[in-house]
Amino acid sequence: MEHYSGAFGHSDADVLVHAICDALLGAANLRDIGYHFSNTDDRWKGISSLILLAECVKLLNEKGWNVGNIDAMLCLEAPKINPHIPEMKIKISQAAGISEEDISIKATTNETMGFIGRKEGLVAYAVCLIEKN
Repeated sequence: MEHYSGAFGHSDADVLVHAICDALLGAANLRDIGYHFSNTDDRWKGISSLILLAECVKLLNEKGWNVGNIDAMLCLEAPKINPHIPEMKIKISQAAGISEEDISIKATTNETMGFIGRKEGLVAYAVCLIEKN
Protein backbone atom coordinates (compact mmCIF):
# COMPACT_ATOMS: atom_id res chain seq x y z
CA MET A 1 0.00 0.00 0.00
CA GLU A 2 1.28 3.49 -0.80
CA HIS A 3 2.03 5.85 2.08
CA TYR A 4 4.37 8.78 2.66
CA SER A 5 6.47 6.85 5.18
CA GLY A 6 7.43 3.26 5.77
CA ALA A 7 9.77 0.85 7.46
CA PHE A 8 13.29 0.27 6.23
CA GLY A 9 15.20 -2.98 6.42
CA HIS A 10 17.46 -5.48 4.69
CA SER A 11 14.50 -7.31 3.17
CA ASP A 12 11.26 -5.49 2.35
CA ALA A 13 10.84 -4.63 6.08
CA ASP A 14 7.33 -6.07 6.31
CA VAL A 15 7.05 -5.82 10.08
CA LEU A 16 3.88 -7.92 10.33
CA VAL A 17 5.20 -10.84 8.29
CA HIS A 18 8.51 -10.73 10.18
CA ALA A 19 6.59 -11.03 13.46
CA ILE A 20 4.69 -14.01 12.05
CA CYS A 21 7.96 -15.65 10.94
CA ASP A 22 9.44 -15.18 14.42
CA ALA A 23 6.30 -16.57 16.08
CA LEU A 24 6.38 -19.68 13.90
CA LEU A 25 10.11 -20.27 14.29
CA GLY A 26 9.96 -19.66 18.03
CA ALA A 27 7.03 -22.04 18.52
CA ALA A 28 9.07 -24.80 16.86
CA ASN A 29 12.25 -23.90 18.79
CA LEU A 30 14.00 -22.95 15.54
CA ARG A 31 15.52 -19.68 16.78
CA ASP A 32 14.47 -16.52 14.93
CA ILE A 33 14.25 -14.86 11.54
CA GLY A 34 17.65 -13.18 11.87
CA TYR A 35 19.33 -16.51 12.49
CA HIS A 36 17.95 -18.05 9.29
CA PHE A 37 17.91 -14.94 7.07
CA SER A 38 20.81 -12.77 8.19
CA ASN A 39 20.81 -9.09 7.28
CA THR A 40 24.46 -9.52 6.27
CA ASP A 41 23.54 -12.05 3.56
CA ASP A 42 22.92 -10.41 0.18
CA ARG A 43 20.63 -13.30 -0.85
CA TRP A 44 17.92 -11.77 1.36
CA LYS A 45 18.46 -8.10 0.40
CA GLY A 46 15.17 -6.61 -0.80
CA ILE A 47 13.39 -9.98 -0.77
CA SER A 48 9.67 -10.20 -0.15
CA SER A 49 8.93 -11.18 3.43
CA LEU A 50 6.26 -13.49 2.04
CA ILE A 51 9.08 -15.57 0.53
CA LEU A 52 10.75 -15.64 3.94
CA LEU A 53 7.44 -16.78 5.46
CA ALA A 54 7.19 -19.63 2.95
CA GLU A 55 10.78 -20.61 3.81
CA CYS A 56 9.94 -20.57 7.53
CA VAL A 57 6.99 -22.87 6.91
CA LYS A 58 9.32 -25.23 5.00
CA LEU A 59 11.70 -25.23 7.97
CA LEU A 60 8.82 -26.14 10.28
CA ASN A 61 7.59 -28.87 7.93
CA GLU A 62 11.10 -30.36 7.80
CA LYS A 63 10.97 -30.71 11.59
CA GLY A 64 7.53 -32.32 11.48
CA TRP A 65 5.40 -29.26 12.27
CA ASN A 66 2.32 -27.88 10.51
CA VAL A 67 0.90 -24.38 10.92
CA GLY A 68 -2.49 -24.45 12.62
CA ASN A 69 -3.35 -20.76 12.82
CA ILE A 70 -1.88 -17.27 13.06
CA ASP A 71 -3.07 -14.32 15.13
CA ALA A 72 -1.29 -11.03 14.41
CA MET A 73 -1.62 -7.35 15.25
CA LEU A 74 -0.09 -4.14 13.93
CA CYS A 75 0.16 -1.05 16.10
CA LEU A 76 0.65 2.17 14.14
CA GLU A 77 -0.99 5.55 13.68
CA ALA A 78 -1.13 5.57 9.88
CA PRO A 79 -2.00 4.39 7.34
CA LYS A 80 -5.30 2.76 8.19
CA ILE A 81 -4.83 -0.99 7.88
CA ASN A 82 -8.37 -2.35 8.19
CA PRO A 83 -9.29 -1.80 4.50
CA HIS A 84 -6.26 -3.89 3.50
CA ILE A 85 -6.74 -6.84 5.86
CA PRO A 86 -8.60 -9.10 3.38
CA GLU A 87 -5.79 -8.79 0.81
CA MET A 88 -3.14 -9.25 3.52
CA LYS A 89 -4.83 -12.45 4.68
CA ILE A 90 -4.88 -13.81 1.12
CA LYS A 91 -1.15 -13.21 0.62
CA ILE A 92 -0.17 -14.56 4.04
CA SER A 93 -2.38 -17.64 3.63
CA GLN A 94 -0.76 -18.42 0.28
CA ALA A 95 2.76 -18.06 1.70
CA ALA A 96 1.97 -20.04 4.87
CA GLY A 97 -0.06 -22.71 3.12
CA ILE A 98 -3.10 -22.34 5.38
CA SER A 99 -6.65 -21.09 4.94
CA GLU A 100 -7.48 -17.39 5.23
CA GLU A 101 -9.97 -18.47 7.90
CA ASP A 102 -7.01 -19.56 10.04
CA ILE A 103 -5.42 -16.10 9.98
CA SER A 104 -6.47 -13.20 12.18
CA ILE A 105 -5.02 -9.75 11.53
CA LYS A 106 -5.90 -6.79 13.69
CA ALA A 107 -4.71 -3.20 13.72
CA THR A 108 -4.70 -0.55 16.40
CA THR A 109 -3.14 2.82 17.16
CA ASN A 110 -1.17 3.97 20.17
CA GLU A 111 -3.59 6.88 20.70
CA THR A 112 -0.87 9.41 19.75
CA MET A 113 1.42 8.30 22.62
CA GLY A 114 5.10 7.42 22.38
CA PHE A 115 7.18 6.81 19.27
CA ILE A 116 4.25 5.02 17.63
CA GLY A 117 1.88 7.90 18.36
CA ARG A 118 4.40 10.36 16.95
CA LYS A 119 4.55 8.21 13.77
CA GLU A 120 8.23 7.43 14.30
CA GLY A 121 7.73 3.70 14.05
CA LEU A 122 5.38 0.77 14.43
CA VAL A 123 5.27 -2.62 16.09
CA ALA A 124 3.74 -5.95 15.21
CA TYR A 125 2.88 -8.91 17.40
CA ALA A 126 2.05 -12.45 16.36
CA VAL A 127 1.23 -15.75 17.98
CA CYS A 128 0.54 -19.02 16.26
CA LEU A 129 -0.51 -22.57 16.84
CA ILE A 130 1.66 -25.28 15.33
CA GLU A 131 0.91 -28.99 15.41
CA LYS A 132 3.20 -31.99 15.19
CA ASN A 133 2.57 -34.21 12.15
